Amino acid sequence: MRAMKLLRQLNSKIIFRSVSTALQDSLPVKVPFLNSMNLDIGFQSKYTGKSVENGFSPNVYTDSLWDHFLSKKKYRNPIDCYTYARLLQRCVKLKSISQGKIIHAHMVTSGDEVDTFTWNTLLNMYAKNDFVEVARQVFEKMPERDLVSWTAMIGGYSQNDHAEEALRLFCEVIGTGLELNQYTFGCVLKACASLGMSEHAEQLLACIVKVGYETDVFVGSALVDMLAKCGCIEDASKVFDNILEPDMVSWTAMITGCAQSGYGEQAMDLFCQMLLAGMKPNEFTFASVLKACAGLTALEEGRQVHAHIVKTRYATNVFVGSALIDFYENCEQMENALNLFDEMPERDVVTWTAMITRCAQNGKSHEALTIFREMQQAGVKPNQFTFASVLNACSSIEVLEQGKQVHTYQIKFGWEFDVFAGSALVDMYAKCGIIEEARNVFENMQDRNEVSWNTMIVGYVQHGYGEAALKLFCQMLEARVKPNQITLTSVLRAYASLAALEQGKHFHAYIGRTSFQSDVCVGNALVDMYAKCGCIKDAHKAFDQMPRRDEVSWNTMIAGYAHHGHGKSAIHLFEKMKQEGVKPNYITFVGVLSACSRVGLVDEGYHYFDSMIQDYGITPRMEHYSCMVNLLGRSGHLGKAEDFVKSMPVEPGPVVWRSLLGACRIHGNIELGEYAAKRALELEPQNDATHVLLSNLYAAAGRWNDVADVRKLMNDKGLKKEPGLSWIEVKSRVHSFAVGDMLHPQLEEIHAKLNDLTLQMKNLGYIPDTNFVLRDVEQEQKEHSLGHHSEKLAIAFGLISTPFGMPLRVIKNLRVCGDCHTAIKFISRIEGREIVVRDMNRFHHFESGLCSCGDFW
Repeated sequence: MRAMKLLRQLNSKIIFRSVSTALQDSLPVKVPFLNSMNLDIGFQSKYTGKSVENGFSPNVYTDSLWDHFLSKKKYRNPIDCYTYARLLQRCVKLKSISQGKIIHAHMVTSGDEVDTFTWNTLLNMYAKNDFVEVARQVFEKMPERDLVSWTAMIGGYSQNDHAEEALRLFCEVIGTGLELNQYTFGCVLKACASLGMSEHAEQLLACIVKVGYETDVFVGSALVDMLAKCGCIEDASKVFDNILEPDMVSWTAMITGCAQSGYGEQAMDLFCQMLLAGMKPNEFTFASVLKACAGLTALEEGRQVHAHIVKTRYATNVFVGSALIDFYENCEQMENALNLFDEMPERDVVTWTAMITRCAQNGKSHEALTIFREMQQAGVKPNQFTFASVLNACSSIEVLEQGKQVHTYQIKFGWEFDVFAGSALVDMYAKCGIIEEARNVFENMQDRNEVSWNTMIVGYVQHGYGEAALKLFCQMLEARVKPNQITLTSVLRAYASLAALEQGKHFHAYIGRTSFQSDVCVGNALVDMYAKCGCIKDAHKAFDQMPRRDEVSWNTMIAGYAHHGHGKSAIHLFEKMKQEGVKPNYITFVGVLSACSRVGLVDEGYHYFDSMIQDYGITPRMEHYSCMVNLLGRSGHLGKAEDFVKSMPVEPGPVVWRSLLGACRIHGNIELGEYAAKRALELEPQNDATHVLLSNLYAAAGRWNDVADVRKLMNDKGLKKEPGLSWIEVKSRVHSFAVGDMLHPQLEEIHAKLNDLTLQMKNLGYIPDTNFVLRDVEQEQKEHSLGHHSEKLAIAFGLISTPFGMPLRVIKNLRVCGDCHTAIKFISRIEGREIVVRDMNRFHHFESGLCSCGDFW
């Protein structure tokens, strides 16, 4: 470290004024607000001759002093400097800033003589109570300033997160020629600690060496703290070793630095050395060593520290108690943590919030909400972090009503639009499906960071509002908020949901110009985007180009092959995944079994289902059972599918029964289909998909009375069949179509193209399959209805709007009907185009009159 070389230059000849100039010139114009440490000033009281810490007398004051002041003020009697100083010290001790302002006003208006010591005490009062701007005004108007004045002001800036201003002021004091002491250096070092290791800190170290304070315990402790916070643990250790008589603050700074920088073992060793040296730890020492134990999951060592704490006066300390709770939670000892929390005699907002946060993070959302209610009953005022954690708990279990109650409580305490609590509120409403309310909260937030923007974008994507997500992303860029990994992956998901391939490609190029081009999560999202946009070759290319892959990468590519009906490619990739030592998880097997089900690989499906259980110890979930039922049923093995369902070791879920019902719809087995529908509706009586499948089963068999009964049942329940919608991207714009769409501005051209195609298809042997018209109407009406399905309208629009030969990519929200499937094969042959259709189940690649599914779907 260059900084340590400076420390060794004991004969440094750096001139203070040159250092001052260098520091001043290197500071930026804008001052960021950064973390810093507490003010600590030491000087000799000119009245008592005794050491006074922080500018305060150690005496305990009573109200008689205040009464004395009020009496003199009332009768306009002069007040001496000593009385002013004692009064101001009293205000600092009692944190009574209102009384301090009264004293300040009297000092200014009374004409009493006030010396520098008293002005310093006033300055210190404001700095200590976070009124740093007022403190600066006092500082600027002081008739005379001494080193204590400068040190108090520098310390005030450091304490109040104005590190850059503290450095500026330090540059000025160097220029005054005043001889700096260890307290001045201590304060400015705390400012450097919050700024990180920089040229400022290195030049400051040279100053410290020049005056010989590098071995002073006060300056040394501040140096250790600064270097440790900058991650320079080795350098901090060398400074620590050079301190002649390290005190408890020095030891704690070193232990804390190691713990925060991930050097847990070193922190624990230092703690032991500290005890052997006869030093008594304080609450910060205990908290830091517990943090080290938590980071290493060192349960036994942490328990020993706990035992040591019990023997001290810190056993009931709130700060130490919070650290103990955090330690036990990190070691997955939630019961111990909860017991410790319940036994704490005193709990502050930090303790309550930490407990709520941990419960929410560990899947104990109900417990988190219970603790929050107890916190309310205890009269503890929540802060923005409390609300953020409680709302996260509400989000994870989607309890909207409780979330609304928390929102009301949040408004009461003025945290509704805070960046942390507000973002959590947006997330809660979005996850509960109230996307409009989420946007309202977002729009009303006074400050937004990347988390706020990402939360809203993710909410849109998760609920299928891809276009809204993309518009919001553009606004985010206009607001000069820098996108991060989560932003990029969410935008890619939005493009995937819209099958907006061209826009997705442009965005891929944009990612290539960012620092996230090699990020695994972004790479996974790229693979997913290309796969869902119908470009499985580009998806595989993106997969191959990833410099590093995780299990999600492999799962995404396998699922992509499965959705495109490339079953054998999915199996081949799965085998390669195993060869490369990547352990498959339950999601991997969902992809593999899905791939088998989409191409009818019955034997392979059985093999991988058994392998999942026997070779990998993965307990099958409903998704796996559903894939197997789908595989057997669609392959025509309805009896085996039924037996498989009956042999399940767990109660079949509605998704399993719907898979069996869907297979019965394909093969026309009404009796088994009715049974499957009955069982599915017992579990989910309000599910519209089950009703629609049953209605379609009856319609295919011409049982129109039963169709009417099902539709009446849906009406009685307030259910509606989801309308068929299709989307196509043309010239980087996504166009949507509904069945029988009459609103598109080019409707006449679209219908003309469809009519022309229908004539050509009929000449080639196409016969409309009216069995897929699920209404009891005349034959002519049925043929007309088939001709206006949304996917046909989208394809016709694509044909008249794009150059000849360009592939078309269409998304449909429902399963493509058999007639449309046949018609699109004819259209691909007539037009000489590749047409890719993604329906709710899979991809269909139509080319030269054939479909990639082999008519098995």
